[in-house]
Amino acid sequence: MPGRAVFGVAADLLREAASRMWFLALGGAVTAILAGLGFSLRLDVVDGALAATRFFGKSVHTDIASVDVVLRSVYEATAYLIFYGGMIFGILACADFAPSLLSPGRIEHLLSLPVRRWELLLGTFLGVLTIALCGALYGAGGLSVILGVKTGSWTLRPMAAAALAGASFAGIYAVMLTVAVFVRSASMSAAVGGLLFTLGIVASYRQKIAPMFEPGVARESFKALTAVLPRIATLADTAASIAGEGKVDQPALGSLLLGLALFAAAVLALGIWRFDQKDF
Repeated sequence: MPGRAVFGVAADLLREAASRMWFLALGGAVTAILAGLGFSLRLDVVDGALAATRFFGKSVHTDIASVDVVLRSVYEATAYLIFYGGMIFGILACADFAPSLLSPGRIEHLLSLPVRRWELLLGTFLGVLTIALCGALYGAGGLSVILGVKTGSWTLRPMAAAALAGASFAGIYAVMLTVAVFVRSASMSAAVGGLLFTLGIVASYRQKIAPMFEPGVARESFKALTAVLPRIATLADTAASIAGEGKVDQPALGSLLLGLALFAAAVLALGIWRFDQKDF
């Protein structure tokens, strides 16, 4: 289990994130969007059915339907928005944390403290994951409260979907962090994160895409490359199913999360090994 030093490094990273204006601006923007929805969205609910919807005072055509049915599609769309939007933001906004950790002067100072190298790297990893998880939970939680107050229908499913979205970022950030150890570059870290994000979507459809390759080396190489990658799109679909009260194959979800955890642990172990080899 991680020691106190790991959580201390993670806490320092959270304080650094809080001091950055763009994180404060993001929090303000999400709050403004939620507040705008809260004040402008009006849902007329009669006997458990949605009779009318008004947005910014204008009527929106709505067929009378059960509130539960209407909200399922809303929560599914929200889950996709939080999942993909949060992941793209995380790749761009968190790309320079690791390079900053390794910057001249700072890394020497950190290594002079009673903190081991693996604790520095693991603490940075956990700190960034905490940021991603908090952002996803804040957006999903705020929307759940707004819709719950206006319709009387309460559910924690969007929160579960947001937690899955935050956890899914672990595989991508493990690669970004390890790349930063090899090449101290925020742009390179973001580029690799974006590439893995794209390949993770491709890997989700590997069985459908594989027949497009010629049988032989090309097809087998594609299968081998995509076999170990996180299934980003599959995880997004699962998050939407959870939010929309759809069916979830729990053994398959457990297998996806286990594969994601093993992938992140293996990549992070490579980064820690390289970090131990570096001479500062």
